[in-house]
Amino acid sequence: MSGRVMQSEYMHWAKTRKPVRYNLASSEVPHFRMDRWAIDPADLELDGASCYRYPPLREAIAAKCGVTPERVVMADGTSMANMLAMSALIAPGDKVAIEHPAYEPMVAAAAHLGAEVRRFTRAPPRFEIDPGTIPHGCTLIVLTNLHNPTGNLTDRETLESIHEIAERAGAHILIDEVYLDAALPAQTTAALLGDRFVCTSSLTKCYGLSGLRCGWILAAPALAERLWRLNELFGVSQAHQAERLSCIALARLDEVAAGIPALLARNRALANAFVAGRDDLEMAPMTSGITAFPRLLRGDADALDDLLRARHETSIVPGRFFGLADHFRIGIGSPAPVVEAGLERLGAALDSLT
Repeated sequence: MSGRVMQSEYMHWAKTRKPVRYNLASSEVPHFRMDRWAIDPADLELDGASCYRYPPLREAIAAKCGVTPERVVMADGTSMANMLAMSALIAPGDKVAIEHPAYEPMVAAAAHLGAEVRRFTRAPPRFEIDPGTIPHGCTLIVLTNLHNPTGNLTDRETLESIHEIAERAGAHILIDEVYLDAALPAQTTAALLGDRFVCTSSLTKCYGLSGLRCGWILAAPALAERLWRLNELFGVSQAHQAERLSCIALARLDEVAAGIPALLARNRALANAFVAGRDDLEMAPMTSGITAFPRLLRGDADALDDLLRARHETSIVPGRFFGLADHFRIGIGSPAPVVEAGLERLGAALDSLT
């Protein structure tokens, strides 16, 4: 057991770094202030009780995602949803196929559960999936859509091809869809395409409601029941007042998201123009999402982040956390002045490194 993975290197790094003024390492939209609403404390049911599988929230998530409530399992954020889903689908020694580059906590979680992790490569510069490269003999295929870190959208045809592979192998496909609501054109969950898909998401990245920890898993009914029962080993139920606030947010989700598409469109244009003007960066233009993953043609991404923090009050995420050390991730979900100023400082740091 000495080699068992017991932590996420990326999450520890991300949570313990000193905050900076121009945070290009952020991967979500601005926080939404729910205190703009006149919420009656009575609406929060402040009696101290918890509610098993709280039906109103389950139904609200189902309505948002276009599925039936029996397919919804609530969880504390997407991270716990991913861990819960993997715990149900992975036995020690199972072969698990995970995309590369990948969001490190998903790789770490699979390793923690005793999986033999095999990788399939998303080829640059667009980091699309070739279903033919997915390793054979795996019980679980793991990917993100939109892709974290690049923001690439995996299209319906590719997803259907992956489902056919899983169907033949008797495998499942776990897709973290936490960025999917930032896709252009708008997309529906892959859970609607077949029962081999197990999809996770939350109100965090695209809605600025990370404090609610409102996450979920979409799965076939029998698997959903297994997930509910497994969760009784972990958390039993969620904080009920957060569930009530999540119901309120879901009922007003259009208001929560108002202005976000325009913000992201402007910031994507800023990021695309910035990279196009540099001869030391390489990146396919952003067309969707909140994150991008430029390749650094000269220099070291960790040294660049250190310089940005020390001299420019700015931050990025070094690509080593996703498996490509010559890249770095930037997030464009912050207010436009923050993104614009952060990119200017990124340019200055790149110039000084050169």
